Amino acid sequence: MKSELQKARRALQRRQQKRSQQNSGARLPGLNKNQSQSQDVLVLEEVKKKKKKSETKEDVPKSWLIKALFKTFYMVLLKSFLLKLIHDVFIFVSPQLLKWLISFANDRDTYLWTGYLCAILLFAAALIQSFCLQSYFELCFKLGMTVRTTIMASVYKKALTLSNLARKKYTVGETVNLMSVDAQKLMDVTNFIHQLWSSVLQIVLSIFFLWRELGPSVLAGVGVMVLVIPINGILSTKSKAIQVKNMNNKDKRLRIMNEILSGIKILKYFAWEPSFRDQVHNLRKKELKNLLAFSQIQCVVVFILHLTPVLVSVITFSVYVLVDSSNILDAQKAFTSITVFNILRFPLSTLPMMITSMLQASVSTERLEKYLGGDDLDTSAIRHDCSSDKAVQFSEATFTWERDLEATIRDVNLDIMPGQLVAVVGTVGSGKSSLISAMLGEMENVHGHITIKGTTAYVPQQSWIQNGTIKDNILFGAELDEKRYQQVLEACALLPDLEILPGGDLAEIGEKGINLSGGQKQRISLARATYQNLDIYLLDDPLSAVDAHVGKHIFNKVLGPNGLLKGKTRLLVTHSMHFLPHMDEIVVLGNGTIVEKGSYSDLLAKKGEFAKNLKTFLKHTGPEEEATVHDGSEEEDDDYGLISSVEEIPEDAASIIIRRENSFHRTLSRSSRSSGRHLKSLKNSLKTRNVKSLKEDEELVKGQKLIKKEFMETGKVKFSIYLAYLRAIGLFSIFFTILMFVMNSVAFIGSNIWLSAWTSDSKTFNSTNYPASQRDMRVGVYGALGLSQGICIFIAHFWSAYGFNHASNILHKQLLNNILRAPMRFFDTTPTGRIVNRFAGDISTVDDTLPMSLRSWILCFLGIISTLVMICMATPIFAIVIIPLGIIYAAVQMFYVSTSRQLRRLDSVTRSPIYSHFSETVSGLPVIRAFEHQQRFLKHNEMRTDTNQKCVCSWIISNRWLAIRLELVGNLIVFFSALMMVIYRDTITGDTVGFVLSNALNITQTLNWLVRMTSEIETNIVAVERITEYTKVENEAPWVTDKRPPPDWPSKGNIQFSNYQVRYRPELDLVLKGITCDISSMEKDPILFSGSLRMNLDPFNNYSDEEIWKALELAHLKSFVAGLQLGLSHEVTEGGGNLSIGQRQLLCLGRALLRKSKILVLDEATAAVDLETDNLIQTTIQNEFAHCTVITIAHRLHTIMDCDKIMVLDSGKIVEYGSPEELLQTPGPFYLMAKEAGIENVNSTEF
Repeated sequence: MKSELQKARRALQRRQQKRSQQNSGARLPGLNKNQSQSQDVLVLEEVKKKKKKSETKEDVPKSWLIKALFKTFYMVLLKSFLLKLIHDVFIFVSPQLLKWLISFANDRDTYLWTGYLCAILLFAAALIQSFCLQSYFELCFKLGMTVRTTIMASVYKKALTLSNLARKKYTVGETVNLMSVDAQKLMDVTNFIHQLWSSVLQIVLSIFFLWRELGPSVLAGVGVMVLVIPINGILSTKSKAIQVKNMNNKDKRLRIMNEILSGIKILKYFAWEPSFRDQVHNLRKKELKNLLAFSQIQCVVVFILHLTPVLVSVITFSVYVLVDSSNILDAQKAFTSITVFNILRFPLSTLPMMITSMLQASVSTERLEKYLGGDDLDTSAIRHDCSSDKAVQFSEATFTWERDLEATIRDVNLDIMPGQLVAVVGTVGSGKSSLISAMLGEMENVHGHITIKGTTAYVPQQSWIQNGTIKDNILFGAELDEKRYQQVLEACALLPDLEILPGGDLAEIGEKGINLSGGQKQRISLARATYQNLDIYLLDDPLSAVDAHVGKHIFNKVLGPNGLLKGKTRLLVTHSMHFLPHMDEIVVLGNGTIVEKGSYSDLLAKKGEFAKNLKTFLKHTGPEEEATVHDGSEEEDDDYGLISSVEEIPEDAASIIIRRENSFHRTLSRSSRSSGRHLKSLKNSLKTRNVKSLKEDEELVKGQKLIKKEFMETGKVKFSIYLAYLRAIGLFSIFFTILMFVMNSVAFIGSNIWLSAWTSDSKTFNSTNYPASQRDMRVGVYGALGLSQGICIFIAHFWSAYGFNHASNILHKQLLNNILRAPMRFFDTTPTGRIVNRFAGDISTVDDTLPMSLRSWILCFLGIISTLVMICMATPIFAIVIIPLGIIYAAVQMFYVSTSRQLRRLDSVTRSPIYSHFSETVSGLPVIRAFEHQQRFLKHNEMRTDTNQKCVCSWIISNRWLAIRLELVGNLIVFFSALMMVIYRDTITGDTVGFVLSNALNITQTLNWLVRMTSEIETNIVAVERITEYTKVENEAPWVTDKRPPPDWPSKGNIQFSNYQVRYRPELDLVLKGITCDISSMEKDPILFSGSLRMNLDPFNNYSDEEIWKALELAHLKSFVAGLQLGLSHEVTEGGGNLSIGQRQLLCLGRALLRKSKILVLDEATAAVDLETDNLIQTTIQNEFAHCTVITIAHRLHTIMDCDKIMVLDSGKIVEYGSPEELLQTPGPFYLMAKEAGIENVNSTEF
């Protein structure tokens, strides 16, 4: 694949060079032309430009994927080609043997043994066909499976190396789509790839044999076929255009679904579900509109397709008898031709299906080529040099996130010596995180380079946690060294958490660490890096989500001069000023460049930017903080013990769910002995804890297992599921559709009987006295019956298209409405991948696959019934043979369908983890790349794919097992029919033999197809079953109740509680045992959605632009947003990826300011912003929310010292409640925390 991609890349470069030479004369646009225009005009122009840009085709390497796949699998293709060729040749042996049997029936003098020989040869030819066809199918299906796996593995591998710029074009949902939908489309086309040339071969051979029977009159029939080709071509082109549109709509819908599921908590906080539901519904409407258009075009294709063989036979026979009066249609000619026409029916019917599949696959191939051909991460500017005397060296380093944007990191020169502890400080958006991203090779290099000596570990600002146990997350693929592991747990203050978590370090963490608090996630992330024992540590504000005293513990035990990482090179981005005196060097960033650097004392002496910021900090914290920092002695550490031992320890299992890591939680161990006795230090308290005891009891503790195993139905799909789907289609639609299909079968039987009567004319009349009126009547009625078949099929398909579309709409609506109304615990315990699988794979099945399977099944079923009816009409004795064969057939079918159905369920269930793991990988890419664990993740993905492969492979083999047995039943029907003809030769005429056998030969294929369709329906109805399962998920209370509060509610910010008790999930203990706050809130994880900034602030369009700008100004974002090219229309990427975490938090604050709520909850609202911005925000809150109730949960105690009341909670109970002054005067939990944070009195933290 690599070599093909490289060739395609070179071709692309040549194309680009040519183009650039042609365009070299084009002038450069004026730079200052637009500067005086208003913001709105600029925005409009920008949007137009963007549109134009997206309309012009993007340059990517093209047409290499198919070549690469062909080169890889050409041997399999060759083997399957030979098998198909033998099969196709043998198809045409049967009509010749039929011709021989008819002449045997007509000629009474022929020896009887020739008849028996003929019957045996018919059976032998059919058997050879069966074995060749099934071996061919086995090879092709296995090839399809391998191609799908290859694509899935390639997409995963590419995701690990894709550049950030290329990655921005694809959301997680879109990439999952490439893995699920597009890989599946390629698999489908591979299964039947030989049908392309095989169809052409069968058509050519059919024409040849028909020419031998009917002479030049065949050309009339061929003319009809040729005429149909361009019509099909036009329809196919239209279909492709619709298909492309629909794939884009699907991508958009899945992108929004992914974001809804990632930010479901925020949606529920703000009651934004209706807005997002409407967005999804609107996209779904477009999708269904296109789907209906596609179905309508398919109806025309099917109509033409069914009419073609009928028309060809009508026209050929008519021309044959009309051209020359001596041409009389006898049984031999007619039924041999009819058999050949029946053979012709299959390639003609599969060709359009193949063309549709090819079109869908070509759309998918283009999408895959665009993704797989995207640019890789260019890490050439990151040099690894083992001989360097510096650990990290920046040389004139300039980096940007996007080529066409200005550089984020500019001309940075910086030398970091091995073993140094370096702090990076600066305001929000100054480029601190970008500096680390540049070192990790995550940014685009403009010029300069970075030299690194040794391996790197990375702790991101927003922790990335995998779905698995805590132990797995910390070990991160490394061997377990028990001693080091315990050291790391102790140093990262995790031992106390493990005591409460059900199952200790074997407690399962949900997706994205959903059941951990921010601080726990941060500490696990830090523990992961520390355990790896690497050379250089890049730490992006790892202490922002923890308390001051826990931060201090971690700094002393892990990061600081005496911590576990002493001797390692550490680059620490931080907003915590009190750690700075311990740094070897401090780097101050401003606007992407280094403003100042030097040691703490040097920078203070300079009296520059750093000294100014420090002054702000000291003003807030008072001299005490400074003293404790400078003192930093062990004794102090022992005395106050940094009580992390009680951090986040409600004494119930509910601490495993997201809890507030507020400064008040951690105080009970003090308050219980706060009468002045000496406190037990954290170190000692940790020594006495025996975490190992948790591991001895290997049984699962209540609440330890979080993610529920995916429920999988067993046994037959319940009839209620079929009924639910049929109801969704509409019972009248179903009745009418089936009626039309029955009419089609009646016309089919009629035309066969009519043809039999027509051929018997050859005995009554000879060529000279055949009346013209009789001939015209025969031709006319035969033609009319043929036409009515086509019309019935068209009406049935057209009517059913609307029914199926209606069903798709209803099922999706029910699924979406129910998922949005599900309680939070459902999202805590269900991986996103599993829910997305319902919206992607299962909905796709209901849209595309199920309707096709149902129609085909009805057609096949009625086709078999009509054939058996016709055979029994001619030879009633045949009914005796039908009964045992029918029993065998039913037994085989029942045995198979139950196996196949379960295997398909297993396929669905084993596929979800692949997507979940993929989503997880994409969100943690910087961490995986930093630790260089790409290979391990690749292996893990391969393992999961292999598990899925086992199910798919077993399903393929079970299909072949069935087909061989069923074809044997069909071949026996042919054999016994032929035998009957020989035995009853004296009572049967040649036209009856032809009539019976031409239908019997057709039955094998139809029988085979019927079981395939039965199993397909069983398999695909599982999608409806899985959707229905999620439409029955327990719902939360209704969004809108009848009892409505007045419109201006709440008029005051009064909150009253009455012994309020609450738990996160039924199986867990109470978290609050008498109190809580249930209020519109600011979030801790600043979650944004892809869309404009305006949409993120105001999804319902309730506010004017002026109000929004005012809110941004108060959130200190006005200058940033005004500086963006598109202003409020600036597109936010998935999850807010193109904004810093500080900016995201400020945007979320803006969201709260805009709502003008009477009650405001701030949960760690300023954890990721610098002190100056924090100070400004606190001022804003005091001014703007002066008449509101503000509830603040914060790690920085100085931010809450101006509150009217402080409530101290522990284990879900209130332990202290009063004004800051009162609490500071009485020794208690709050007093001790404040003392530790250096706060002596309220005035030591002025604003």
